[in-house]
Amino acid sequence: MSPTILVIDDEPPIRKLLRMGLSTQGYAILEAGNAATALEVLARESPDLVILDLGLPDMRGHDLLRAIRASHPGLPVVVLSSRDDEGGKVEALDLGADDYVTKPFGMAELLARLRAALRHQLAVRGERPVFRVDGLSVDLVRRVVKVDDAEVKLTPREYDFLRVLVLHAGKVLTHAQLMHEVSVSSEPQYLRVYMRQLRQKLEADPERPRILLTETGVGYRLRAPDDEPNLKPPAAPETRP
Repeated sequence: MSPTILVIDDEPPIRKLLRMGLSTQGYAILEAGNAATALEVLARESPDLVILDLGLPDMRGHDLLRAIRASHPGLPVVVLSSRDDEGGKVEALDLGADDYVTKPFGMAELLARLRAALRHQLAVRGERPVFRVDGLSVDLVRRVVKVDDAEVKLTPREYDFLRVLVLHAGKVLTHAQLMHEVSVSSEPQYLRVYMRQLRQKLEADPERPRILLTETGVGYRLRAPDDEPNLKPPAAPETRP
């Protein structure tokens, strides 16, 4: 699934700018115009990162940052503020902000800071920011998939399917688990369609897959980097997933 970013800023034009700029990069966006709304959103949603403006109308931004750190200690927070005084920056960083970007800002720089914060989060959780096996590489932060250094374009649903497999590389995922994680129809044949499409794009020989493996009658598995390649002859065509 796409990383979700909560934007906390009381200026509608800034929220609109961020929504447009981030959504084109594949991020899902949540918005809050004040601290009270932000805390409500955090209570019911699970964003992957927060962009926090310190100049909020109902609470000092540093106090909201302290509250976020108390309730969500591992959640990356990138401060985006018009304040450029050293004391304000130091206080925000001491309270646990992962980065501090000053307004006005360049979107390219902000995106780079967000990717760095997300990479750090993945590393802390023990996940690989970039997964590699047998010529395939999947950058979970930049959402870039390559085969032998050539970028491969995936549909959003294909990417979500692949990302779930990457996060559980080496483990067998049942059809039910995959349908839940990717939020697809309860009809299992959809999984077979997505797997066939991914194999066509990512496998050297889609009929003899070495990376995207079928566990007959159970589900699918993405080969982990330290697994032996699948050199068995292809199984008989599946009649059901």
